[in-house]
Amino acid sequence: MSRILIAEDEQAIRNVLTNILEEENASFVIDVAEDGKQAVEKLKDNPYDLLICDIKMPVMDGVEVLERAVLMSPDTSVVMITGHGDVELAVKCMQMGAFDFISKPPDLNRLLTTVRNALDNNSLKVENKRLRKKVSRHYTMIGTSPKLEQIRQMIDKIAPTDARVMITGPNGTGKELVAHAVHTQSERSKKPFIEVNCAAIPSELIESELFGHKKGAFTSAVKDRKGKFELADGGTLFLDEVGDMSLSAQAKVLRALQEGKITPVGGDKSINVNVRVIAATNKDLKAEIAEGNFREDLYHRLAVILIKVPALDERKDDIPLLVEHFVQQLSAQDGMAAKIFTDDAIKRLQDRSWTGNIRELRNVVERLMILGANEVTAEDVDKYV
Repeated sequence: MSRILIAEDEQAIRNVLTNILEEENASFVIDVAEDGKQAVEKLKDNPYDLLICDIKMPVMDGVEVLERAVLMSPDTSVVMITGHGDVELAVKCMQMGAFDFISKPPDLNRLLTTVRNALDNNSLKVENKRLRKKVSRHYTMIGTSPKLEQIRQMIDKIAPTDARVMITGPNGTGKELVAHAVHTQSERSKKPFIEVNCAAIPSELIESELFGHKKGAFTSAVKDRKGKFELADGGTLFLDEVGDMSLSAQAKVLRALQEGKITPVGGDKSINVNVRVIAATNKDLKAEIAEGNFREDLYHRLAVILIKVPALDERKDDIPLLVEHFVQQLSAQDGMAAKIFTDDAIKRLQDRSWTGNIRELRNVVERLMILGANEVTAEDVDKYV
C-alpha cells in the first residue's frame, strides 16, 4: 500500500490525478492538498511515499513545499507538476531534490510511468536506509568496560581527521569493528569502505588486488580490473592482517602512501588516489621488522595512530551485554528462538578463558541457543561448552 499526496490548487487537475491513480491501483491511499501550506501540514502529520506537487500555487508555492519536504520527509519522492513555460523551473526543482516532473495537462502514460518510477525510487531509498541501519548494528561495538570506552574516546578524536590508523589485537577481538567506527564517524563516511584481507590473498595476487591490472598483464588477466586502492578513492581502505603482506606489495603500498598514486600491474600510467588507510594486524610488527618480514618505513607510515583492542579476557564485564546482543542478533538473522541466559550461566561464561575472544563467545552463544533449554543455565554451559 502506497500513500500519495497530491498538492494542486486546481480542483479539476486534482480530480483527474486522483481518478487516474485510483484506477491504476486500488491500494493507493490518496490525500489531496489545495495549496502549499496545507501540503506541508499534511507532510508533518503523515508519512507519504510520494508527493505530486504543482509548482504554481497560492499561499506557498511548490518550490518552497519541495524545500520543506526534502528536510521534513527525506524518504518521500517528489514529482513536480509544471505548467507551460515552467520547464526550466522544474529542472531547478530536480536539482533541489525532486525526482521528476510532469506537464499540464497530465498525459496518462507519462503520469503512470513517472509515478511507478518514483514509488520504486522511494522503496529503494527506504530499503537502503534499512540496510544501512542493519550494517550499522552489525558493526556496533558492544560493551561499557573502561578499555572499550577508551577506544571510543580515541575514535571520537581521530575519526574527523585523515590520520592513518594501525589497529592491533588478537584474532576475534573485533578489530574490524574499530575500523568501521573510524570510517563511519569520518567525513568519508558516504564514500566507500573497502576491505582487503591480506592473509587470504596469495602473495602473487596481492599486488593485482590492491592496484588493479591491465588486460594481458598476466595469463588470467583477460580484461582491465580496478584495484582496491582505486575502488576506495575518496573513502577508506582497510588492510586487514597487513602483517601477512609480501615485501614486494609493502614497497608498492609505501609508494602509494607517499605519492598518492598507484600504477596497475602491467600499466605504465599512474592513477591519483585519495584514500584513508586503516590497517590491522594480530602480529607484533616490531618483531616482524626485526626479523626482516615487515618494512619499518611502512610501519611508521601506517601507525600514525595506534589502537590496541583488548582480548575478551581483559573485559569480562562486557560478557553479559555481548551475550544479550548475540541472542538478539541470532534471533533476528537466523530465526532462532531467543533464550534467556540465567545469572549463573553468565557467571560461568565469565569464569572461562576466551582464547578465541568475541568470535568464540558468539559461537558458544549460538551453540547454547540450539542445544540448551528454553532458559540457558550453568548446567547447560558445563554440558555444551
